[in-house]
Amino acid sequence: MIADRPALGISLMLGFCMTAPLGDALAKILSETVPVTQLLLVRFGTQAVVLLPIVWFANIQWRVDGPVLWLVFIRSILHIIGIGSMFISLYYLPLADAVAIAFVMPFIILLLGKFILSEEVGPRRLTACLVGFTGTMMVIQPSFVAIGWPALWPLVVAFSFSLFMLVTRQIAKAVDPIGLQAISGVIACAILVPPLILFQDKGIQPISLIWPTFTQFWILGAIGILGTSAHLLMTWALRLAPSATLAPMQYLEIPVATLLGWLIFADLPNRLATVGIIVTIVAGLYIILKERAIARASA
Repeated sequence: MIADRPALGISLMLGFCMTAPLGDALAKILSETVPVTQLLLVRFGTQAVVLLPIVWFANIQWRVDGPVLWLVFIRSILHIIGIGSMFISLYYLPLADAVAIAFVMPFIILLLGKFILSEEVGPRRLTACLVGFTGTMMVIQPSFVAIGWPALWPLVVAFSFSLFMLVTRQIAKAVDPIGLQAISGVIACAILVPPLILFQDKGIQPISLIWPTFTQFWILGAIGILGTSAHLLMTWALRLAPSATLAPMQYLEIPVATLLGWLIFADLPNRLATVGIIVTIVAGLYIILKERAIARASA
């Protein structure tokens, strides 16, 4: 068993909070010129290419069968939907807004835990969910007025990743984290390649391939490396420090995304969206801290 090293775990989580928004920013740069399915194939293909040799040389267990295999398959589909929805969101929305709206995820997980897993959720946490959803609607509202329904794509991101997290909970103890990411990359590629082959000549832009320019080629490679690295940083952070310690730090993604959006795209949230981001962060942190207090009391 690996001993807890909180300082190193926090450092790795900080790396994740900087790496993930940077990958999103690069995806936004390509969102208008590279089909979303090609972005996804590069993202998951890189994950498989990077992790399979690590699994092989480190002799990590990654083969699964039976019910666990089906859960891994479902998890991979949810992963594709989540990342694909984020890529589509970035086509329509400023980087900070898309990331902030997606952070409605902790509230959705809490509600899914209550209504699907029959977990006990008290009135204070339900109230925090309501406040968090209100803050999210404040972030959505300016974009919804400007572009309409596409402003809701980050909610698809949040919902799919909430289900993704619940499925991951069910299989986390049965599969090594790096092995799980490797097999997920392989499964995702197996899902994405057939549509690209079947619909390549049908003129459906999202499900097509283009020959990238020199610049696009390197940005695509960076997106794959950053996405894979972000998940590895989070995986190792969670192995070295308690999740209760690391969970609040994930909200650092929002200011990092805001800074990158300003530096790269000259985008900043307006006043209403800024207030909504603050409300969402406060409500989310309250839920995380309340969960930690409940866990300590149970222990």
